[in-house]
Amino acid sequence: MDCSAAILQTEGHVGAPLPCNLIKLVDVAEKNYFAAKGEGEICVKGPNVFKGYLKDPVRTAETLDADGWLHTGDIGKWLLNGTLKIIDRKKHIFKLAQGEYISPEKIESIYIRSEPVSQLYVHGDSLQSCLVGIVVPDPEVLPSWAQKKGFDGCYDALCDNIELKKAILDDMVRLGKASGLHSFEQVKDIHIHKEMFSIQNGLLTPTLKAKRPELKEYFKTEIEQLYSNISM
Repeated sequence: MDCSAAILQTEGHVGAPLPCNLIKLVDVAEKNYFAAKGEGEICVKGPNVFKGYLKDPVRTAETLDADGWLHTGDIGKWLLNGTLKIIDRKKHIFKLAQGEYISPEKIESIYIRSEPVSQLYVHGDSLQSCLVGIVVPDPEVLPSWAQKKGFDGCYDALCDNIELKKAILDDMVRLGKASGLHSFEQVKDIHIHKEMFSIQNGLLTPTLKAKRPELKEYFKTEIEQLYSNISM
C-alpha cells in the first residue's frame, strides 16, 4: 500500500485534492476563519468545475467568482497529512429527515424578537423530523415579562419553571407564524439555559457570532433529551 492510499483510509477528512483541481481557502472573517491559519471557505477551480447555472446569471455570480473559483460554502481546514477537513458551513443550511431544507439563522433572527429571549440556538439534522432550540432568557427582562404572565420568582427559579418555558415557546411560535415560517421551520420544544453564550465559554467567536458546531456539542445531552421528550 502506498502512502496516498494509506492516507485515504484514515478518518476525519474528505481526502486530498484531485490532480485536476486547484484548491484554496479564503477568509471568513465574520466567523473568525482565516486562510493564514489554514482555515477558510473552500474554493475549487479546474476543468471539472461547472461553468454556471443555465440562464441564471445571478445564482452563477453568487457561486462562481470572476476568476472562475467555485465558492462551495463549506469551511475547511488543512490537516498535516495534506488532506482537507470540513469543519463548518459559511451559511448554515441543513435538511430534515423528510427532506425540507432549513436555514436556522433565518429562524433565529425571528425568534430573537421574543421579548424574554436574549440568545438562542436552533438545532436540527437529517436524522430528525423537527427542530428544537436552546434559549437563554434575558435576566433583566424575564422577571417583569414573567410577572405579566402570572409567574413570580427570581431568574433561576423562573428558568426552571416548566409552564413559563411553555409561555416562552408559545411566544416564539407566535412570532414565527406572523413572519411566515412553515410548520416544519418552527421549533417543537426548547431547553432553557441560564448562562449566556460567550467568548469565554467557547460558544461565541471574537466577533460574537454563534459557534454552531461547539453549541451542538455543548448541548448534546439537552438536545437528545428534547428529542426523546418529543417522541414520547
